[in-house]
Amino acid sequence: MTIEIGSKTALMLALCEALRDTYSLAAVTNDIFTKEDGEFLVAHHALPEARIRAVETGGCPHAAIREDISANLQACEDLSSQFALDMVLVESGGDNLAANFSRELADYIVYVIDVAGGDKVPRKGGPGITQADLLVINKTDLAPHVGASLDVMARDAKAMRGRGATVFAQVNARDGVPAIVDHVVAAFKAATATP
Repeated sequence: MTIEIGSKTALMLALCEALRDTYSLAAVTNDIFTKEDGEFLVAHHALPEARIRAVETGGCPHAAIREDISANLQACEDLSSQFALDMVLVESGGDNLAANFSRELADYIVYVIDVAGGDKVPRKGGPGITQADLLVINKTDLAPHVGASLDVMARDAKAMRGRGATVFAQVNARDGVPAIVDHVVAAFKAATATP
């Protein structure tokens, strides 16, 4: 199963830490001209280095998850042929509201937005907000510092997503991470259940 995570390396690390003892994982990161996010995961021992691939997109990382998924698909296939994997976590760089993963690449999509962008972000919509399987509103601790209302964000996320799941989090402090893990595990179990 491929779990796509839009925009946040800290969440990739948290998910690896939470899931690696129970599931066989690999991780793919995307950066324009560097392998920085992959190197971050290696430096923090998210997974063994051989299970982490850093894709240099050479251009907008969002194109590599939507229009031309070949580099990411190849990384996923290479990892899957090397290891018996339960899940591959794929991270996209950037914070473009117009971005979302291709369903040819993603079985489950987690889209992360940042409270520091203000409480207007959920109501701006975009495919990541409206179509992701799970919306994570991260850095809740910053709300008072940027004048953002978490209540407004919750209301607007519900209006934009209907019954789509939303989790408020402070990923670096691991607040909200157990709920995110629960959503990912539930999706994995549903996808791999035998009839």
